[in-house]
Amino acid sequence: MKILDKYIIKKVLTTFIYVVLILVAIIAIIDVTEKIDKFARNSLGPAQILGYYLDFIPWIAGLITPITVFIAIVYVTSRMAGHTEIIAILSSGVSFRRLLVPYFMAAFIVAVVSFYLNGWVIPKSNRERLNFELTYFQNKKYFEERNVHMQVQPNVYLFLQNYNNISNTGYQFTLERFEDNRLMEKLTADHIQWDTTKQKWVLKYWKFKKVDTLFTTPAEPKKRMGVESSLTTTDTLTLPQLKRKRVLRDTSVGTPKSVLSNQISDQQGSEMDTTLAITPKDFENNTRSYDGMTIPELRAHIKKLNFRGSTGVQVFQTEEQIRYASPFTIFVLVFMGVIVSSRKSRGGTGFQIALGFLLSFIFILFFTMTRTFGETGSMPPILAAWLPTLVFGVIAAGMYKYVPR
Repeated sequence: MKILDKYIIKKVLTTFIYVVLILVAIIAIIDVTEKIDKFARNSLGPAQILGYYLDFIPWIAGLITPITVFIAIVYVTSRMAGHTEIIAILSSGVSFRRLLVPYFMAAFIVAVVSFYLNGWVIPKSNRERLNFELTYFQNKKYFEERNVHMQVQPNVYLFLQNYNNISNTGYQFTLERFEDNRLMEKLTADHIQWDTTKQKWVLKYWKFKKVDTLFTTPAEPKKRMGVESSLTTTDTLTLPQLKRKRVLRDTSVGTPKSVLSNQISDQQGSEMDTTLAITPKDFENNTRSYDGMTIPELRAHIKKLNFRGSTGVQVFQTEEQIRYASPFTIFVLVFMGVIVSSRKSRGGTGFQIALGFLLSFIFILFFTMTRTFGETGSMPPILAAWLPTLVFGVIAAGMYKYVPR
């Protein structure tokens, strides 16, 4: 039986590789014809185009792995059934359950390799692909969502009336820090803008209020109204710990003052450089960015979005669950593929292969539908990711009683 196991495993794996190569080649050719105008419009050379497809091909191969495994199983098993090999094996006393062992061994190899590549290797090449597409194919879109709320750190909340991700500018900025449901500090600004040189946010026309215990500001010489000033922070903000750098742009006359417990200290100015625990990338409305995340990075990103109370987290949760479900999907499709193609058909091998493609199409349609439900929040992400596998597993289990004995 070991010889037979090796024979089936070899046939399945080699056929799987051939199917992957054929489908990837077809998809790549179609993609080239769709993007040829964009390549020409951006004056891209052969080396740049080749580099893009070296990142594109692994992504497509990983995406279609479950379906290509299913097609390979149907093809191999239907040919064996057509040549009466399956009948000969079963007639020799081998049970159908034992016949499934080499198929599952091949499925295990594909599932482990696929899980590792999709979880840790392919996302790294996807980053290059996504950057290439963003640079040459996509127009940077305006961040349309208004009234942006997010939690940036424990007990620290940010609000923007709206954000323009073309100029990296946010309007009507507010940052608040609470302790025991009590507002302790509040920083507001007419708008904030990202300084690409300093890699910091610049607050324009800002005001800072702080409720504290005894709070004393040092004496300063009198200053005329409207004198230019600059404030800075030294650390990533909880709420910015405002420290004087040189001169405040302050409308008040600078005399020593003390603010007693539970009173509010006010500071304001025209411009301030500061460091927040967010960057312009946090405002990018690009849910497809999960393609460039490894599984650990995906988990960390989900944790960050949940912590901030951000919207759209279900998109990344669905992707995470799909990656976990993918190896099990391979086993279910292998099981179903052997069942539907192990009996010799009157329509011949061609009919069984056509049936395999039909079932593949149904699975893709069902998978796409549940994924959409998961990403839009209409269905829990874990259910959306695992439901196709569970449904096809139940169907395959029901079909098992009709296998040849």
